[in-house]
Amino acid sequence: MAPYKRKDGYYHRAKEEGYRSRAVYKLKQIDERFNIFKNGDVVVDLGASPGGWSEYAVDMVGEGNVLAVDKERMRDIQGVSFHKGDVTDENFVRRISIIAGDVDVVISDMSPNITGNYSMDHARSVFLARHALKFSYLTLKDGGNFVVKVFQGEDFKEFMDQVKKSFDFVQGHSPQASRESSSEMYVIGKGFHGSR
Repeated sequence: MAPYKRKDGYYHRAKEEGYRSRAVYKLKQIDERFNIFKNGDVVVDLGASPGGWSEYAVDMVGEGNVLAVDKERMRDIQGVSFHKGDVTDENFVRRISIIAGDVDVVISDMSPNITGNYSMDHARSVFLARHALKFSYLTLKDGGNFVVKVFQGEDFKEFMDQVKKSFDFVQGHSPQASRESSSEMYVIGKGFHGSR
Protein backbone atom coordinates (compact mmCIF):
# COMPACT_ATOMS: atom_id res chain seq x y z
CA MET A 1 0.00 0.00 0.00
CA ALA A 2 1.29 3.47 -0.89
CA PRO A 3 2.21 5.73 2.02
CA TYR A 4 -0.62 7.89 3.30
CA LYS A 5 -0.49 11.39 1.80
CA ARG A 6 -1.13 13.80 4.63
CA LYS A 7 0.14 17.06 3.23
CA ASP A 8 -2.91 18.35 1.40
CA GLY A 9 -4.32 21.89 1.49
CA TYR A 10 -5.99 21.40 4.87
CA TYR A 11 -2.76 20.06 6.36
CA HIS A 12 -0.88 23.21 5.29
CA ARG A 13 -3.75 25.45 6.39
CA ALA A 14 -3.71 23.85 9.87
CA LYS A 15 0.02 24.53 10.12
CA GLU A 16 -0.44 28.14 9.03
CA GLU A 17 -3.33 28.77 11.42
CA GLY A 18 -1.61 27.06 14.36
CA TYR A 19 -3.89 24.03 14.75
CA ARG A 20 -2.54 20.61 15.69
CA SER A 21 -4.24 18.66 12.91
CA ARG A 22 -6.19 19.07 9.68
CA ALA A 23 -9.14 17.33 11.42
CA VAL A 24 -10.08 20.68 12.97
CA TYR A 25 -11.63 21.73 9.65
CA LYS A 26 -13.98 18.74 9.66
CA LEU A 27 -15.41 19.85 12.99
CA LYS A 28 -15.47 23.51 11.92
CA GLN A 29 -17.44 22.62 8.77
CA ILE A 30 -19.84 20.42 10.76
CA ASP A 31 -20.39 23.22 13.28
CA GLU A 32 -20.95 25.84 10.58
CA ARG A 33 -23.62 23.64 9.01
CA PHE A 34 -25.34 22.19 12.10
CA ASN A 35 -24.66 24.76 14.88
CA ILE A 36 -23.22 22.29 17.35
CA PHE A 37 -21.69 24.68 19.90
CA LYS A 38 -22.67 27.83 21.74
CA ASN A 39 -20.68 29.93 24.16
CA GLY A 40 -20.63 28.42 27.67
CA ASP A 41 -21.41 24.85 26.57
CA VAL A 42 -19.70 22.02 28.46
CA VAL A 43 -18.02 19.75 25.88
CA VAL A 44 -16.42 16.30 26.13
CA ASP A 45 -14.02 15.38 23.30
CA LEU A 46 -13.52 11.60 23.08
CA GLY A 47 -10.41 10.34 21.31
CA ALA A 48 -9.07 13.88 21.48
CA SER A 49 -5.35 13.45 20.74
CA PRO A 50 -3.56 15.27 19.11
CA GLY A 51 -6.09 17.94 20.06
CA GLY A 52 -7.41 19.72 16.96
CA TRP A 53 -11.07 19.20 17.89
CA SER A 54 -10.44 20.36 21.47
CA GLU A 55 -8.69 23.48 20.15
CA TYR A 56 -11.72 24.35 18.03
CA ALA A 57 -14.20 23.50 20.80
CA VAL A 58 -12.51 25.72 23.39
CA ASP A 59 -12.52 28.60 20.89
CA MET A 60 -16.28 28.13 20.52
CA VAL A 61 -17.38 27.57 24.12
CA GLY A 62 -14.75 29.25 26.26
CA GLU A 63 -11.90 28.14 28.50
CA GLY A 64 -12.62 25.68 31.29
CA ASN A 65 -15.56 24.09 29.51
CA VAL A 66 -13.81 21.36 27.47
CA LEU A 67 -12.81 17.98 28.83
CA ALA A 68 -10.60 15.90 26.51
CA VAL A 69 -10.19 12.12 26.76
CA ASP A 70 -7.75 9.80 25.00
CA LYS A 71 -5.71 6.64 25.56
CA GLU A 72 -2.66 8.59 24.31
CA ARG A 73 -1.08 11.51 26.12
CA MET A 74 -1.92 14.91 24.68
CA ARG A 75 0.03 18.13 24.98
CA ASP A 76 -1.78 20.67 27.15
CA ILE A 77 -4.24 23.08 25.57
CA GLN A 78 -5.11 26.22 27.54
CA GLY A 79 -8.63 25.96 28.90
CA VAL A 80 -8.93 22.19 28.24
CA SER A 81 -8.69 19.52 30.95
CA PHE A 82 -7.20 16.25 29.72
CA HIS A 83 -7.88 12.77 31.14
CA LYS A 84 -5.93 9.72 29.96
CA GLY A 85 -8.00 6.56 29.62
CA ASP A 86 -10.00 4.20 27.46
CA VAL A 87 -13.68 4.88 26.70
CA THR A 88 -14.29 1.15 26.33
CA ASP A 89 -13.33 0.71 30.02
CA GLU A 90 -16.56 0.98 32.07
CA ASN A 91 -14.80 2.01 35.27
CA PHE A 92 -12.97 4.83 33.50
CA VAL A 93 -16.16 5.96 31.77
CA ARG A 94 -18.05 6.07 35.06
CA ARG A 95 -15.28 8.15 36.63
CA ILE A 96 -15.14 10.59 33.71
CA SER A 97 -18.91 10.94 33.57
CA ILE A 98 -18.87 12.01 37.24
CA ILE A 99 -16.05 14.51 36.59
CA ALA A 100 -17.78 15.88 33.49
CA GLY A 101 -21.18 16.28 35.14
CA ASP A 102 -23.97 17.58 32.91
CA VAL A 103 -22.64 17.95 29.37
CA ASP A 104 -24.03 20.00 26.47
CA VAL A 105 -22.01 18.41 23.64
CA VAL A 106 -20.20 15.07 23.18
CA ILE A 107 -17.85 14.87 20.19
CA SER A 108 -15.84 11.88 19.04
CA ASP A 109 -13.31 11.59 16.23
CA MET A 110 -12.14 8.20 17.51
CA SER A 111 -10.77 5.83 14.90
CA PRO A 112 -9.61 2.22 15.21
CA ASN A 113 -6.11 1.20 14.23
CA ILE A 114 -6.52 0.65 10.49
CA THR A 115 -5.81 -2.93 9.42
CA GLY A 116 -6.68 -2.61 5.72
CA ASN A 117 -9.42 -5.22 6.17
CA TYR A 118 -12.45 -3.09 5.37
CA SER A 119 -15.04 -5.19 7.20
CA MET A 120 -12.90 -5.39 10.32
CA ASP A 121 -12.09 -1.67 10.28
CA HIS A 122 -15.78 -0.83 9.82
CA ALA A 123 -16.83 -3.13 12.69
CA ARG A 124 -14.21 -1.62 15.01
CA SER A 125 -15.29 1.87 14.03
CA VAL A 126 -18.92 1.10 14.88
CA PHE A 127 -17.77 -0.45 18.18
CA LEU A 128 -16.06 2.83 19.15
CA ALA A 129 -19.01 4.91 17.96
CA ARG A 130 -21.36 2.86 20.13
CA HIS A 131 -19.16 3.52 23.15
CA ALA A 132 -19.28 7.25 22.36
CA LEU A 133 -23.08 7.03 22.14
CA LYS A 134 -23.20 5.15 25.44
CA PHE A 135 -21.11 7.91 27.01
CA SER A 136 -23.58 10.49 25.69
CA TYR A 137 -26.43 8.60 27.39
CA LEU A 138 -24.60 8.98 30.72
CA THR A 139 -23.68 12.63 30.43
CA LEU A 140 -25.73 14.67 27.93
CA LYS A 141 -28.30 17.16 29.16
CA ASP A 142 -31.73 17.18 27.55
CA GLY A 143 -31.37 19.03 24.26
CA GLY A 144 -27.65 18.21 24.03
CA ASN A 145 -25.71 17.54 20.83
CA PHE A 146 -23.59 14.62 19.64
CA VAL A 147 -21.04 14.27 16.81
CA VAL A 148 -19.32 10.95 16.11
CA LYS A 149 -17.18 9.51 13.35
CA VAL A 150 -18.03 6.10 11.94
CA PHE A 151 -16.87 4.25 8.83
CA GLN A 152 -19.59 3.40 6.36
CA GLY A 153 -20.49 -0.26 5.95
CA GLU A 154 -23.09 -2.89 6.69
CA ASP A 155 -23.70 -1.81 10.31
CA PHE A 156 -23.95 1.92 9.56
CA LYS A 157 -27.74 2.06 9.17
CA GLU A 158 -28.30 0.10 12.37
CA PHE A 159 -26.06 2.55 14.24
CA MET A 160 -27.91 5.53 12.74
CA ASP A 161 -31.23 3.99 13.80
CA GLN A 162 -29.88 3.60 17.33
CA VAL A 163 -28.91 7.29 17.47
CA LYS A 164 -32.35 8.29 16.13
CA LYS A 165 -33.98 6.76 19.20
CA SER A 166 -32.34 9.35 21.45
CA PHE A 167 -32.15 12.59 19.43
CA ASP A 168 -34.74 14.83 17.77
CA PHE A 169 -32.56 15.37 14.70
CA VAL A 170 -30.06 12.90 13.23
CA GLN A 171 -28.10 13.16 10.00
CA GLY A 172 -25.04 11.58 8.43
CA HIS A 173 -22.62 14.08 6.94
CA SER A 174 -19.31 14.00 5.12
CA PRO A 175 -17.58 17.38 5.50
CA GLN A 176 -15.56 18.80 2.63
CA ALA A 177 -12.37 18.40 4.68
CA SER A 178 -12.77 14.60 4.69
CA ARG A 179 -10.53 12.99 2.10
CA GLU A 180 -12.32 11.73 -1.02
CA SER A 181 -10.81 8.27 -0.50
CA SER A 182 -12.12 8.05 3.07
CA SER A 183 -15.17 5.99 4.06
CA GLU A 184 -15.66 8.08 7.20
CA MET A 185 -19.03 9.61 7.90
CA TYR A 186 -20.00 11.87 10.79
CA VAL A 187 -23.29 11.19 12.52
CA ILE A 188 -24.78 14.34 14.00
CA GLY A 189 -27.43 14.11 16.70
CA LYS A 190 -29.18 17.21 18.03
CA GLY A 191 -31.81 17.54 20.74
CA PHE A 192 -30.98 14.66 23.07
CA HIS A 193 -34.03 13.31 24.88
CA GLY A 194 -32.62 10.23 26.62
CA SER A 195 -31.75 6.68 25.72
CA ARG A 196 -34.73 4.43 25.00
